[in-house]
Amino acid sequence: MRVMKWSMIALAVSAGTSQFAIASSQEESKGFIEDSTLVAKTRMEYMNRDYKDGNGNVRRANGNYTSGPNNKLSGYRQDTGLSELLTYGSGFTQGTIGVGVDAFAGGSVKVDGGSGRAGNGLFANDSDGNPEDTQSRAGGAVKFRLSDTVLKYGNQFVASPVFTTDDSRMLPEVATGTLITSKEIQGLEVYGGRFTALSSQTGMGRDSINGKGTKGLTSANIGGATYQFSDNFAGGIAASDVEDYFKKQYINLNYTLPIADTQSLNFDFNGYRTKGDGKELAGEVDNKIWSLAAAYTLGAHKFTIAHQRSTGDAGYAYGVDGNGTIYVANSIQISDFNNKDERSWQAAYNLNMASYGVPGLSFMARYVKGDNIDTGGAGEGKEHELNYEAKYVLQEGPAKDLSFRFRSAVYRANDNLGNNGNNNDVRLIVEYPLSIL
Repeated sequence: MRVMKWSMIALAVSAGTSQFAIASSQEESKGFIEDSTLVAKTRMEYMNRDYKDGNGNVRRANGNYTSGPNNKLSGYRQDTGLSELLTYGSGFTQGTIGVGVDAFAGGSVKVDGGSGRAGNGLFANDSDGNPEDTQSRAGGAVKFRLSDTVLKYGNQFVASPVFTTDDSRMLPEVATGTLITSKEIQGLEVYGGRFTALSSQTGMGRDSINGKGTKGLTSANIGGATYQFSDNFAGGIAASDVEDYFKKQYINLNYTLPIADTQSLNFDFNGYRTKGDGKELAGEVDNKIWSLAAAYTLGAHKFTIAHQRSTGDAGYAYGVDGNGTIYVANSIQISDFNNKDERSWQAAYNLNMASYGVPGLSFMARYVKGDNIDTGGAGEGKEHELNYEAKYVLQEGPAKDLSFRFRSAVYRANDNLGNNGNNNDVRLIVEYPLSIL
C-alpha cells in the first residue's frame, strides 16, 4: 500500500486538493454486480472448561442452569458446534453516488453439549434451560459511496476500539445502526456512527446484549480516526457515548523500528478512559487503563513483553458496547486483567514456521500475571494465566485457507477474588472461508 507522508501543517493546507490527485474508489467502480463478493465461512468449534472450584452447572427445580461457588457436582463444561456464515457485499452502482447492499445469513448446529455440561457460550438456552439445537439469523444493510466516503445503514459488523462486534464463538455479534467511513486522504481514515441495537453471539434477536441486569444497549455514538504518519509510525483516537452507561475515550500509538532485514522492534501503546454517564446502568464506572507492549522480531521468532495498568474507582467496563471492545495488551484467552487498580505483566513467544519450510504453521506461548487488585476489603487480589496456541493454515490447493487452531489456557486466582472461576480451557477451531464470488 502506498503511504503519503504528511506533516500536520502540510496536511491542513493540502487536504482540499490532494485527495483528487488519485482517482477515487467510486470513480473506479465497475458496478453493483461486477464488484460483488460472496464468502461462505464454515466453522467448527470444540470447547471445554474444567472449573477447579466446581463452578459448574447444576439443574434447579425450575429447570434452569446456573453457576455458583456451591455447584460442586459439575465443574466441567463441554460444547461442540458447527456454524455457517454467508456474507454478501455488492459493488456500488456507477455514477457520482454509488449505491449497494451488504447482507448476511448464518446458522449454527449443536453437535455436542448436553444440559449438564453446557455453559461455554456457544449456544443459547431454551425456556427449559437446555441448549438450543439450532439457531439462525439474517440481516442486511444499504450503503452509499461518494468519492472515498461510505455511509452504511442497517445490520453490520463493526471493528472500532470503542465499539466492536465479537466473533469468538459460533456466530458474530451484529450491530444495527449507521456508520460513515471516509478515506479521502491517503493514510487517514475517519469514521463516525450511531448504533441503537446489538445482538449477542447466541442471541438471535435484534437487541440481545445485556448489561448487569439491564435491558441492554440503549444507543451508542462513536467516532474515531487513524493516521499513518510514516511507513513505521501510526496512531489512532476514538471516543464513544453509550447512553445511560458510560463515555469512553481511546488512544493508540504504534511504532516499528527496523534493525536489519530480519529484525525489528515494535512498540504498541493502548489507553482508555471510561466514566459513567446518565443512569449508569452498568454501575459506577470511573477507570483509566493503559498497556505498553514491546515486541522484538528476529527472523521466525518474536519475543514480547508488556505492562498494563488499571486505575480509578472501578475496573474497565465493556460488553454492552460489544464483547470485543477491549484493545489492550493483556486481554487474552480468559482474563482481561482489567480489575480495579490491577497491574499486570506479560511475556510471550511466537514462532512462524515458514522460515523452517512449513508455511502456514505457527506457535505461541504467553504468560500474564496480575496483582494489586482492589477487592474492596478482602485483601490484595492476584491472578495469572498461561496460554498455548498452535495454528496451521493451508497455503494452496482446493482447500486453500482452511485453518486448524488449537488453544489452551490455565487460569488461576487467589481466594481474595472470591468465586474467581479457576479453570483449564481447551479449544479446537476449524475454519474454512470459501470465496464464491
